[in-house]
Amino acid sequence: MEEVAEKKSFWQVVLIPLLAVITGLLIGGIFIVLTTESVYASFGESFGAGMKAAWETVKGAYVALFTGSIGDPARIIAALQSGDAMDIRRAFNPFLESLVASTPYIFAGLAVALGFRAGVFNIGAEGQIFVGALAGTFIGYSIKGLPAVIHMPLTFLAGAAGGALWGYIPGWLKAKTGGHEVINTIMMNYIAFRLSDWLLTGPMKRPESFNPVTPNIEPSAVFPKFFADPIRFHLGFFVALTVAYLVYWFLFKTTWGFNLRTVGANPDAAKYSGMNVVGNTILAMALSGALAGMAGINEVMGVSGNLAMAFSSGYGFDAIALALLGNNHPAGVVLAALLFGTLRNGATRMQVTAGIPIDIISILQAVILMFIAAPAIIRTIYRLKESRAGEGISIRSWGGK
Repeated sequence: MEEVAEKKSFWQVVLIPLLAVITGLLIGGIFIVLTTESVYASFGESFGAGMKAAWETVKGAYVALFTGSIGDPARIIAALQSGDAMDIRRAFNPFLESLVASTPYIFAGLAVALGFRAGVFNIGAEGQIFVGALAGTFIGYSIKGLPAVIHMPLTFLAGAAGGALWGYIPGWLKAKTGGHEVINTIMMNYIAFRLSDWLLTGPMKRPESFNPVTPNIEPSAVFPKFFADPIRFHLGFFVALTVAYLVYWFLFKTTWGFNLRTVGANPDAAKYSGMNVVGNTILAMALSGALAGMAGINEVMGVSGNLAMAFSSGYGFDAIALALLGNNHPAGVVLAALLFGTLRNGATRMQVTAGIPIDIISILQAVILMFIAAPAIIRTIYRLKESRAGEGISIRSWGGK
């Protein structure tokens, strides 16, 4: 009976996000049709021609999205049959590239999810990503002669420390002065952006370059890649999965994690039971910042090898959506990050091959998030019974009170 109950509970948690993704794809198809001129021209000829053109347009767009993010099944089968290692690597490269795109999403999503679990709204992950990347990059290029077994983790931990510092400040302000963490983290974002601009055009700028970019980090600080260029799949993906497991273990298997979750669920009850609400709030923001800093330094160590101005593509802001989509659970965040990374990677091919604007992917993500945040819409559309446990996301408040 317990096993049946667990399976039922699992499907209750998974069903709404799954239906939200399917519904988002359907609505995305409508937007694709509405933004394609050839469809209008076909409808001008006849209704049947218009419907056929609409179907072909949506089909072509989603086929391009799939092959660009996962790979062409025919090419994969042919490569496997040939046995040529290079052909196999190239056939699987779209899938591997989606994993590369998903990696910073995993770190950033975990950062915001941990904050939500502790009852704080960390909207400053983007700034923490920048500061983490700055700190880690400096260690990566300024320290020379270290073996990789020391230099690589040192660089990564420096990135985590930089993000932790940037999260600690608004956490301390909230816990000690009651300062609103949403406002403070937004302000810290702007400080981080301007700080990075100054450093990249001044003290950290590569001497021989006219562009605002740092020197390349030492080879000993670079995440190793598993295949030859141009395949970019690197160790950072497995580091992200390991960190996700550690966050799960910390939140659900340790006393510290229990205290964080209790403070997040009911700070008054936590204080009454003797828990240190102030300390746990600061710890939550610092840990959240550390995870965001890992997202930043991961991109330097695994992808770019240096830090340039405006290097982040909004990972910190997308992380809010990832945490909601993953129901603030590390496993859910990993799955949501894989979805976003896959969509992001396939969007480029969809734009080049099918001529569909890349902004359609942003619409898809927004629609999916809307349905996740308002599960009653999905239940109404598909006539589902409401779960007793409820699927909605519960956050104490933006101010954490």
